[in-house]
Amino acid sequence: MKILHLDTNHPLLLNQLNELGFVNHEDYTSSREAIEAKIHEYNGIVIRSRFTIDKQFLDAATNLKFIARVGAGLENIDCGHAEKKDVYLISAPEGNRNAVGEHTLGMLLSLFNKLNKADKEVRQGKWLREENRGIELDEKTVGLIGYGNMGKAFAKKLRGFDVQVLCYDIQEQVGDENAKQVHLKEFQERVDVVSLHTPQTPLTLNMINATFINSFTKPFWFINTARGKSVVTSDLVSALKSGKILGAGLDVLEYEKSSFESVMSSAVETSLPLQYLIKAENVLLTPHVAGWTIESKEKLAQTIVDKIKAKFC
Repeated sequence: MKILHLDTNHPLLLNQLNELGFVNHEDYTSSREAIEAKIHEYNGIVIRSRFTIDKQFLDAATNLKFIARVGAGLENIDCGHAEKKDVYLISAPEGNRNAVGEHTLGMLLSLFNKLNKADKEVRQGKWLREENRGIELDEKTVGLIGYGNMGKAFAKKLRGFDVQVLCYDIQEQVGDENAKQVHLKEFQERVDVVSLHTPQTPLTLNMINATFINSFTKPFWFINTARGKSVVTSDLVSALKSGKILGAGLDVLEYEKSSFESVMSSAVETSLPLQYLIKAENVLLTPHVAGWTIESKEKLAQTIVDKIKAKFC
């Protein structure tokens, strides 16, 4: 089987696939059109988020047997059309779930203790103790929207705290010893913290909007290490201004390019909600790196190898 690699990854991925007898070609620079013109030669694709694999691309890939995405989601692939063509889809949420869980916890603790604000002030020669008095996580109710690999990893990290963890998921019976599954109404009545762990689907696009936010009984803290387009940023900013959302930790933004490699330049220049987030002291921003650790790079690659081996060897 011939595999075309479209993004760089940990070297073990290529090395182990070579050892298993696959023929591996790398093309990290050609245009999407150039790739599409030769994709009929290949049986497999390994990609991160370089470009979208749509119906036209899939129809050109006449010998394709699998697409492996070195990441958690498959939103850059027309999954329905791929399945119609019997193309096997592989993702690797097991590879970076621990990293996401740790990053989410770090964001929450940093917000609660004003670490980013305090650090900046001390570097400016300001020693403001009372203004940087934090709050404790113990005795809070933490709510997780989405309880798959990422949600479960974060819930596991919370076991060392005296907190109650609730989860809401469209799938039934996903709760476990680390999180109690509840209906949305109870979730919105009880939580102090909301952490988003859903994939990008038609159901989750713009899910966190004004109506959703205002359905919560109490003001709450919000963490998003999932997908930026699940949040209507202008509604999030309105809630931050009103105090309905007490603070936000955002590893992802609505304004990211589809490759996740940068934020759209037009948004940086013209988006008032984005400008507010950049300046707000109760907002913590990171550049889509929650699952982007040194360890997860290796784990993601190994997960992909293991799944290809299990299916095709």
